[in-house]
Amino acid sequence: MTIQNKKNRLRTEINNLKQISLTTLLSGLVIISTLMTLTIMVISSYTSQKQSLINNVLALNYESAVQMSQTLDLLFQSMQQSLKYGASHLQDTDFTHKLKLNNTLSLIQNSSDYFNSVALTDETGLLLSMSPYSLVSVGKHIRSEDAKAAIKARASYISEAYITPYTKNRIIFLSEPIFDKEGKYKGILSGSILLQQNNILNLSFGNQLKRSDGSYFFIVDHKGTLLFHPNINLIGEDISQNKVVQKLIKDQTGKERYVNLSGVDSLAGYYKVPANNWGMVIVTPTQTVFDQLNRQIELLLLYTLGPFLILILIVLRVARKLTQPFVFLTNLINQVAAGQTQLPPVKPHWNREANMLNLKIFAFMEIFKNKTNQLVIDARTDVLTGLNNRRTFEEVIQQWIQDETPFAMIVLDIDHFKIINDTFGHSVGDEVLKKIAQLIQASVRPEDICSRFGGEEFVILLHDSNSMMAYLIAEYIRISVKESVLVTNHLVTISAGITEFPLHSLSATELFQLADNALYQAKQEGRNRTIIAQQASKS
Repeated sequence: MTIQNKKNRLRTEINNLKQISLTTLLSGLVIISTLMTLTIMVISSYTSQKQSLINNVLALNYESAVQMSQTLDLLFQSMQQSLKYGASHLQDTDFTHKLKLNNTLSLIQNSSDYFNSVALTDETGLLLSMSPYSLVSVGKHIRSEDAKAAIKARASYISEAYITPYTKNRIIFLSEPIFDKEGKYKGILSGSILLQQNNILNLSFGNQLKRSDGSYFFIVDHKGTLLFHPNINLIGEDISQNKVVQKLIKDQTGKERYVNLSGVDSLAGYYKVPANNWGMVIVTPTQTVFDQLNRQIELLLLYTLGPFLILILIVLRVARKLTQPFVFLTNLINQVAAGQTQLPPVKPHWNREANMLNLKIFAFMEIFKNKTNQLVIDARTDVLTGLNNRRTFEEVIQQWIQDETPFAMIVLDIDHFKIINDTFGHSVGDEVLKKIAQLIQASVRPEDICSRFGGEEFVILLHDSNSMMAYLIAEYIRISVKESVLVTNHLVTISAGITEFPLHSLSATELFQLADNALYQAKQEGRNRTIIAQQASKS
């Protein structure tokens, strides 16, 4: 093959290649990099917010379960008091006077919305009267075992859910004994709640029956039988195999993510009702959280779509006139894709359009860098106090030990913090943590590291310091806390333990353990004091 033939063949192969203009290539790269950045931003936002939303829903459901349980407990106490008041008016009533009995029971039943019906039964189990009146039942002896047990108890009584022999209604009832002035037992006054019809539970909790976010609640008895549910057809079903209900049966309360008997991933808060040992469960489908998160992502995309479209349009127009910035921008995009967020200084370009393109791209990259930096800060910071978190503490101490940088460690713990939470509430406890964190931060230098280690425990790393310097700082913090009014009419104190690198140990784990032991010793010796750890053998 001659040289000319080879040239012709090469020229043919080049002509057959699909040509891409420099403008198209530049525009395509900018668009792709923009979409990649948006994708990274969306993924980062989604990941960071998902667990936070789940935790918030769990906490909200648990608080709601506690409040509704307390409300239900008060409701049953009020119903019991209503029956006691009615029983006191019946103690001297002639039980043979049927019309008077009927009128009295009608008055008791209509004086409140507590009961679907009220009934008067004598000590032999004979139903003397009821409201609303029923010819089918009045004048007959009761047949249900719960009613017989109530008569036999001669005391306040709350029945389990059961189906009535005559009306076949699923009910629960409350009863109060009736004694005359001589103390002779005459019978019981009872109030019934029809579980599958409109009742006091619907009236009290109807507006919370099912929220717009898909959340709902249900009530079970101590055996796991449904007593109240948005779907009345489910009332009476045995759901004792439900994971949350099993915990209620075992007298446990709390919050957790679980899969219900229908296979639905759910977030539940659950609590016991003291008055009757029932269980209150507030449930939110986990999908609701994901839907909420998706809506937030959609809003994020909606607000960022406009600027991104404007940026792309500018790039498309400018790219037709420019080729020189192409290499620079390509290298910049490759750096960002490789995870390098340190942007080079902006250099002005001789061409107006090229200069505008540079400024727009750099502004976009700066936004991305700031969001990335904020995510890094959030990952290293304790949300409540604003101090560094445990992860930051562990990274810094390992780095200082690796660099052989002398430092001292102070481990602080709030004395009797549980009493503060139990007495004044967790919101007051959180305020105490934040105020002590502020006192700690104000007592150290910029180069020192303050971290919340967990719960009510804090750790301070003092750069280029020894045990005595640490002791003075710890004492200053301790006295500041003691003299500050953090909780009204309650003295708040702290205890502290100190170690020093490399004097006490060359191991981060052992340094912390020695400081923690010193802290424990301070607690044992009466709290509100600072102790320097004993020197251990270096390893």
